[in-house]
Amino acid sequence: MGALSGIRVLDLSRVLAGPWCGQNLADLGAEVIKVERPGSGDDTRQWGPPYLKDRDGHDSREAAYFLCANRNKESLTIDFTQPEGQRLVRELAAKSDVLIENFKVGGLAAYGLDYASLKAINPKLIYCSITGFGQDGPYASRAGYDFMVQGLGGLMSLTGQPDGSEGAGPVKVGVALTDVLTGLYASIAILAALQYREREGVGQYIDTALLDVQVACLANQALNYLTTGRAPQRLGNAHPNIVPYQSFPTADGDFILTVGNDGQFRKFAQVAGKPEWADDPRFATNRARVEHRAELIPLIRQVTVFKTSAQWLSDLEAVGVPCGPINDLAQVFADPQVIARGLKVEMPHAVGSVPQVASPLRLSASPVDYRLPPPQLGEHSATVLARVLDLSPEQIAELQHSGVI
Repeated sequence: MGALSGIRVLDLSRVLAGPWCGQNLADLGAEVIKVERPGSGDDTRQWGPPYLKDRDGHDSREAAYFLCANRNKESLTIDFTQPEGQRLVRELAAKSDVLIENFKVGGLAAYGLDYASLKAINPKLIYCSITGFGQDGPYASRAGYDFMVQGLGGLMSLTGQPDGSEGAGPVKVGVALTDVLTGLYASIAILAALQYREREGVGQYIDTALLDVQVACLANQALNYLTTGRAPQRLGNAHPNIVPYQSFPTADGDFILTVGNDGQFRKFAQVAGKPEWADDPRFATNRARVEHRAELIPLIRQVTVFKTSAQWLSDLEAVGVPCGPINDLAQVFADPQVIARGLKVEMPHAVGSVPQVASPLRLSASPVDYRLPPPQLGEHSATVLARVLDLSPEQIAELQHSGVI
């Protein structure tokens, strides 16, 4: 039994932030019903190639993007632009614990599916809205996407090579990180609301915004600015507060050196054949190294190019200096630690087998369970309506005939 067994989630969200939240809850044991548009479904079903291969090696209709955020869910298609579809969603909400949606602000009110309408029929409902900019403020009516929020929210001002260097310019993160983090924050908020409901007996409304999350996740860089009034600049792979903490060239590529304290720096200096660095007043402390970054980094780069990446990793790991390779994804999933932790999962699917990336949540008493592969569009419409709303086969057939499901 999962930690959230017995909790029913109605997931009306699409793309990534909302589905990522729903998948977290589903992995933890919640019953998640994904409501999709008949005929097309979640936008990401069409975001390919690549697509999942069938047993004969041909592309199926299942886009890899969709597959990353929708396991352990049942797909129910409902056209809630029709009154009968609206009625079905309201009846499902009346029997649900949580609803997740990421429509534009006020977008569901026209269908009677906003929080106020659904709270009236289910006061214990936890209703989580995910938008680009939140329910109020001058940007509330705007559509928000991860890329634009990475720029607007400051992340891109910190990512990329510094001005004046080769390849300088702002760069987005290589995954839709703002969406993923928003899904995680939404999951946390829902878990908190469930605990509050357990204590107080009432549900509540959750307003989650991509911009809010992006600004919150600026972390130390936000405080670097707020405490000094100076906006941090792009440093490439370097760290604004720790030196040396970046990538360095080697005889056959690059490796990452992450010296976290002065003791580790002394060990690194010994391995580098430059023990005098550790006693040099310019480099002896992290504060001094940050101040003299421009002098130290070229000296380190002149040393690291004389060994291969593997040699540096072996020599530094032997003395406890944190370091690591820069892997592509083929190397990631071939890494012995990744294999040992079971981070790749295979699940049976209607078209054959679907790979998944395992949840990082490791609970000893209520572990994550991989029950259902990402669903095909409308795969569970009949079973969900029969199980949750007790509809007869004839009623379901009529809904299908009228195009409601």
